Amino acid sequence: MIEINLKIANEKHLSKPVETNTRFDLKEKEKIASASKQFEGLLTSMMLKSMNKTTQGMFGGGEDGYGNDMFDSLFEQEIASKMSETKSLGIAEKLYRNITGEELPPELRNKISEKIIPAKIHNTSVPSDSTKVQPSGSARQRLDNYQPHIEEASRKFGIDQSIIKSIIMTESAANNKAVSSAKAKGLMQLIDSTASDMGVRNVFNPRENILGGTKYFAQMLRQYSGDVKLALAAYNAGPQNVAKYKGVPPFEETKNYINKVLGYLDHFKESKQ
Repeated sequence: MIEINLKIANEKHLSKPVETNTRFDLKEKEKIASASKQFEGLLTSMMLKSMNKTTQGMFGGGEDGYGNDMFDSLFEQEIASKMSETKSLGIAEKLYRNITGEELPPELRNKISEKIIPAKIHNTSVPSDSTKVQPSGSARQRLDNYQPHIEEASRKFGIDQSIIKSIIMTESAANNKAVSSAKAKGLMQLIDSTASDMGVRNVFNPRENILGGTKYFAQMLRQYSGDVKLALAAYNAGPQNVAKYKGVPPFEETKNYINKVLGYLDHFKESKQ
């Protein structure tokens, strides 16, 4: 792999430890190390995404390379994970040293790496605090028409089919021509900028919409270390609001959205048994 040199603005703030008399216990140090590692992982992911956008992806091909966006997404996720596991960037270590005045111990580095980087997205546990809902007969019939595309998206991005179905039902009731007041479109209600970022050319094409929406949700799930609630909150309200409120935003629409998706998820999981 080509070595990547990342220039950090105001690096002097990271390189010089802060003199402090505060003594942190082991639990506090673990929290600091975890937050530092998460920051490094997020920065790495943003860097790779920016590089891909500039170079038309790791696999190139531009618009002629249909399907390459899927491989780019998977490589972004895996490379970001592998890079953040090592000291290739060293940002987490610098942040930890800056806050605590100490070096990050190897045993603590290994411990937080195991916590932060999920092995497989589709093995994520799902919260159960949801209101049970089920689709109408007509909505279920529409949804069944898209089963091949749902299966394809599930295989490509490692997301359980039940979650994809639940998002589709919540977003559009499986109406591929749906358009919201915010100009979100199609089965998984993609806004134009997100659709473009996910490589969707025709947002009303069911296959493209499902692949694009699932790809975006997979990115959100990876960004929030497999936390389904935060990933759904980001899908609905945007990652900037999740960051602003340091969790699920206090919006009734977003809270209702999460509960509805989880309610459908309970329904689809039960129907598979």
